Amino acid sequence: MSRRKSGKDIHGILLLDKRLGVSSNRALQEVRRLFNANKAGHTGSLDPMATGLLPLCFGEATKVSAMMLDYNKRYEVLIQLGVMTDTGDEEGKIIAEKPVPEFTLGEIKTCLQSFEGEIDQVPPMYSALKHNGRKLYELAREGITIERKARRISIFEIKLVDATLDTLTLEVFCSKGTYIRSLAEDIGHELGCGGTVKALRRTQAGLFKIEDALTIEQLQEIDLTQLTDCLIAVDKPLSLMPIIELSTEEARLINHGQPINHEENDIDSGMVRMYCNQVFLGLGEMLLDGKLVPKKIFNLGGNFA
Repeated sequence: MSRRKSGKDIHGILLLDKRLGVSSNRALQEVRRLFNANKAGHTGSLDPMATGLLPLCFGEATKVSAMMLDYNKRYEVLIQLGVMTDTGDEEGKIIAEKPVPEFTLGEIKTCLQSFEGEIDQVPPMYSALKHNGRKLYELAREGITIERKARRISIFEIKLVDATLDTLTLEVFCSKGTYIRSLAEDIGHELGCGGTVKALRRTQAGLFKIEDALTIEQLQEIDLTQLTDCLIAVDKPLSLMPIIELSTEEARLINHGQPINHEENDIDSGMVRMYCNQVFLGLGEMLLDGKLVPKKIFNLGGNFA
């Protein structure tokens, strides 16, 4: 998360359609300057060569950004068969080339189906994972390769959208922690000819979809006084959690970090959203003994001092 010393206290989530060729952090800073926002962060980076959905969190919304990292995601990926690069995408150096056999549609679909479900995936060297405090891609650029442990991920669905003699266009719905570049390489390996990512676009992250995202160009055309109308409410990512309504006195105690007795609800236990007079207070945990314990408080207004 990035900070600046001056700016406006703006709270909410913006869905950005990140353009090709910029880092996620640069895209964040561009939008942040438009809003003159004092606090902002993104929720899971996209490589510069990738486009698509990048949720940006402003102000108090940064408190839910960690939860949004756990979202399942959907991608559209174009795989170039017969080519392998050191980065797993076309921006890298070609390290091997192989002829591409003529595959039948059935052979391709059988290959793709073998990757659906829970699988072990080895993260790529060109990733932001760290080894002894250094990012793997920094080591990779120095020609250093570190052995990486396979991680368990879930591929919920792979759809074949299009196929040519040497490319595959896929739609992939997957769990957090999935590297599409590694998946493309593994699919190419399974087909016996290798593969690398030629284009990648994120189309969904949790309940957020690319259809609702705005490009930087669209944002720049919006009157500055109306930019905040583009923001999604801070509590939107938490919409599946149950709600507890509090009185003004209960809200005051919760805001001061004090647990309260709140037995008048039909929630036995678990995480809940807390509200008072339609103001979102934050997250709490209902205990079996009827106590409500504050876990994460949001400062979104309301006189609960």
